[in-house]
Amino acid sequence: MLTILGFAMIATFLVLIMMKKMSPIAALVLIPALFCVAVGQGAKLGDYVIDGVGNLAPTAAMLMFAIVYFGVMIDVGLFDPIVRGILRFCKADPMRIVVGTAVLAAIVSLDGDGSTTFMITVSAMYPLYKRLKMSLVVMTGVAATANGVMNTLPWGGPTARAATALKLDAGDIFVPMIPALGVGLLAVILLAVVLGRRERKRLGFLTLDEAVVQEPETVLVGAGGAAGGSDRTRKTTGGAGAGADAEPTAAAHGDADDEGFKGLDPNRATLRPKLYWFNAGLTVALLAAMIMELMPIPVLFLLGAALALTVNFPHMPDQRARIAAHADNVLNVSGMVFAAAVFTGVLSGTGMVEHMADWLVGAIPDGMGPHMAIITGILSIPLTYFMSNDGFYFGVVPVLAEAGAAHGVSPLEIARASLVGQPLHMSSPLVPAVYVLVGMAKVEFGDHTRFTVKWAALTSLVVLCAGLLFGII
Repeated sequence: MLTILGFAMIATFLVLIMMKKMSPIAALVLIPALFCVAVGQGAKLGDYVIDGVGNLAPTAAMLMFAIVYFGVMIDVGLFDPIVRGILRFCKADPMRIVVGTAVLAAIVSLDGDGSTTFMITVSAMYPLYKRLKMSLVVMTGVAATANGVMNTLPWGGPTARAATALKLDAGDIFVPMIPALGVGLLAVILLAVVLGRRERKRLGFLTLDEAVVQEPETVLVGAGGAAGGSDRTRKTTGGAGAGADAEPTAAAHGDADDEGFKGLDPNRATLRPKLYWFNAGLTVALLAAMIMELMPIPVLFLLGAALALTVNFPHMPDQRARIAAHADNVLNVSGMVFAAAVFTGVLSGTGMVEHMADWLVGAIPDGMGPHMAIITGILSIPLTYFMSNDGFYFGVVPVLAEAGAAHGVSPLEIARASLVGQPLHMSSPLVPAVYVLVGMAKVEFGDHTRFTVKWAALTSLVVLCAGLLFGII
């Protein structure tokens, strides 16, 4: 019964937010509360929520201060050279912009933290997408999928969890997986090329000067399609443009607030060019401390945000102004995390997660035992979407490894296969970082989910097939 209700709760949540019948925060709170009562454990709802909040409170604190820190770094111009470099590469060509999004997200993901990756990627790319009227879900989908592939780094979380759960060395798991993950990253780049070509076909090949503020129903298209000629014609578009994957465009989020290149304004009052190397050094030191685990990440960002504010804006009114400027993002993201705590708290507290995992493992026929690594890889795609990494790696993977061991399948193969689902996992509603991504990009979570799931799942399958081809899994 708990198994059915667990799947029903997740399905209800996804359907309601994808159909935009409820906001993610409301759905994350009300749906699990309703199902908690339905399983007869309504009296324990408070305990489950408090447990969930306690587990996610460090994450919420980390996100709050990380948003303030990176917001200040954006304000003072730390990432302006990155934006200018991407501009030089992209040349207002939609295809190059989407590819640049994938490459930037992959590079920044080397720090092992999805939230910081999305903050930096969106801050660099959002003005381009807005100004050229490109689809913002293309940006969030490509960034999330690229980060999902890179999330398998030993310090990114899943590999460390798999190593801990199965008592293995993280290096023994990760290093042989590098070729398969490299193929996965190439698949993301190829995906970016395909989506970018769609955007180029829809919008044309523009220069930044030509990408003027347009009316919601029109876009500028280069004469002869994507050619970079100087003659331009106006083309009326219907709805979401060319193809379902192009929706919703920036116009769907309102053109009245066209933000242009606010993040690139070379004359904004918050710039601190004399402190550039201090801010760069502070950021590198902060990321290095995260990777080396010198302190808990929330503490590092708390200290970093306080130091960045104090040095860059020594006057109290300026500090208050910077905090106020980023208050919306802080409130939206932290609110979403605490709402997610209700969902995860009920899912774990009622025992739904355990019953769902046991049912899935028990549904595997005995004759499939010798192929347990492949099964693990396939199961990791939906399970890491519907469960937290902790629930999957500490609850499901050991059971799968035990079943595989009975048929001579090495725990290392099980561990490597368990990493396959990470490209999809990064768009899970149970991942706090995804709310940073959609919040900063001003994209509805349902729109992001509808667009991204199929591409991320396909990328996961590519990684699995590459692992099989190379004999890693």
